[in-house]
Amino acid sequence: MEILDEAVIFLVAAVIAVPIFTRLGLGSILGYLLAGLIIGPYAAGLVHDPEAILHFAEFGVVLLLFLIGLELQPSRLISLRRPVFGMGGAQVAITAAAIAAALVFMGVELRAAIVTGLALGLSSTAIAVQMLSERHQLRSRHGRVAFSILLFQDMAVIPLLAVIPLLSVAEGMERMSVDWMQIGVAVVAVGGIMLAGRFLVKPFLAYVTKLHIHEIFTASALLVVIGTAVLMDAVGLSMALGAFLAGVILSESEYRHALEADIEPFKGLLMGLFFIAVGMSVDLPLLIAEPLWIATAVVGLFALKASILFIIGRLARLDRSNAVRLAVSLGQGGEFAFVLLGAAAMSGVVSDPWRDRIILVVAASMILTPILYALVEWVIAHLPKPAVAPEYDRIENEGSRVIIAGFGRTGQIVGRTFRMRGIPFTALDNNFEQIDVVRRFGNKIYYGDPTRLSVLRAAGAGSADVLVLTVDDVSSSITVVELVRQNFPNLKIYARAYDRNHAYALLERGVDRVVRETFDGSLEIARHALQGAGIAAPEARELVDQFREHDEKLLRDQVQIAEDEHALIESAREAAMHLEGLFKQDRDDSEETSKPVVSPANSDAAVADHGSETANGDASSSEPERQSA
Repeated sequence: MEILDEAVIFLVAAVIAVPIFTRLGLGSILGYLLAGLIIGPYAAGLVHDPEAILHFAEFGVVLLLFLIGLELQPSRLISLRRPVFGMGGAQVAITAAAIAAALVFMGVELRAAIVTGLALGLSSTAIAVQMLSERHQLRSRHGRVAFSILLFQDMAVIPLLAVIPLLSVAEGMERMSVDWMQIGVAVVAVGGIMLAGRFLVKPFLAYVTKLHIHEIFTASALLVVIGTAVLMDAVGLSMALGAFLAGVILSESEYRHALEADIEPFKGLLMGLFFIAVGMSVDLPLLIAEPLWIATAVVGLFALKASILFIIGRLARLDRSNAVRLAVSLGQGGEFAFVLLGAAAMSGVVSDPWRDRIILVVAASMILTPILYALVEWVIAHLPKPAVAPEYDRIENEGSRVIIAGFGRTGQIVGRTFRMRGIPFTALDNNFEQIDVVRRFGNKIYYGDPTRLSVLRAAGAGSADVLVLTVDDVSSSITVVELVRQNFPNLKIYARAYDRNHAYALLERGVDRVVRETFDGSLEIARHALQGAGIAAPEARELVDQFREHDEKLLRDQVQIAEDEHALIESAREAAMHLEGLFKQDRDDSEETSKPVVSPANSDAAVADHGSETANGDASSSEPERQSA
């Protein structure tokens, strides 16, 4: 019953603490850490063996490294080689060297200083990624730089774990002891795992998949991860190294996403337990006994790492605010420091008291990070913003007959078709990060806001024939249409509409052609689905074309009554009855098939469908922010 009692304590602590800290904007990790601190042996004393819990919860780190391995497809790693190995390698090397030099200056033994510097050079992937994700900053420029650095750190853990045993000191000797037999066994084990992954694991997973028993596939995924980790542990290497190798082996297999989906919940639970155990292991008596040393070490760690990260951020062309965000988000020690220091203590490279001190410093820095980041966000949000107008690119109008306003996914496809035909165009976008990415692929695009009349003039709107409007923001697209109609009435406008209401607004303002962004794709799916339901391909195509023609006409007819809900409902009802009559007449005229044709929805259902399109959007879309066609 003791295990169940402790499980209840862990769950209660997590359920209470994590939502509170999440609501406060401090992140769930801080909730886990403080929950562990409270229930640990040095506070409330509800759980008395944090070492045992930490040892079990390290499987969360094992699963985390497996998922990291799954993400590290060789093709993706090659494309990220510069930011990952450049910025990440520089950060780890410079930080580790600086910390080690400072410790040697303070009198710490060289090997212990090196291992401590390497351990403290790593940051917390879990804390940084979750903080940035919760604030929707993971895809920002500083978020991408942070992720690149973390990616290198996660990879650096692997060789570090393998090297630490080589730093062990033989008793009574002042030189490193190298067990060549163990190294040979380790190399053979790694090679064996790579071969087994290719020739055994993939066929094994293929066989399990054919059974169509989901829980067996989940059990098989856990078996692959844990089995590989245990094998590596048996030959004297890290379990995390085995899990990482298993992930890399399977990163380009067809089972990658299924494995990720099945392992993720276990990883999340075990990582939560891991951080609770970290909080429990915080030695409060040591903190009370040496508060000045611990506080100085935490401040020194943050100041040193943050300074190096700030410089790296500026070299990566981040502005000051984002460089500060990068520095604070990665300024703490990381979860892998516990693993590295534990392995170093077991190998005799560092003493147990020194390990306990450094672990306390790392835990304290992890606890403080969400608080510091929230403070930095508050300061940045309240800093006065300089009232400087954006410096747009100088547009070289070379007589292009076509202007593409908005060069995201839709605009790029349109541009590719014009380029294929040899028709020059001028592309505009006011998202500088998007422009930076697109330019890397050789596209000619200008940084400029198409809602500004001066930008449209510079782009040649006065002499162009066509404006393709694909900007994402609804209000901005309407503004562009109004500007063009007032100042360039002869310019034809072909616009993408976000949903039906957006289409009404664009048609009201004189757009020549409106294309609803999910409409054509939905009809294409409908055509294939009709064929799958037994309708012949020509008939399915005719049904879809008839519906397309009907709905496009209905859309234009309803523009004048778009603000009158009652009139819209009546119009939709009449149109649905008319369409149903056309379909019925077609069925009556067709005597070539005996298969029953699926009856279309009645008029009330069609009206309901129309209402859902204008109000609710496509509820089944994989992109929740997208509305219906």
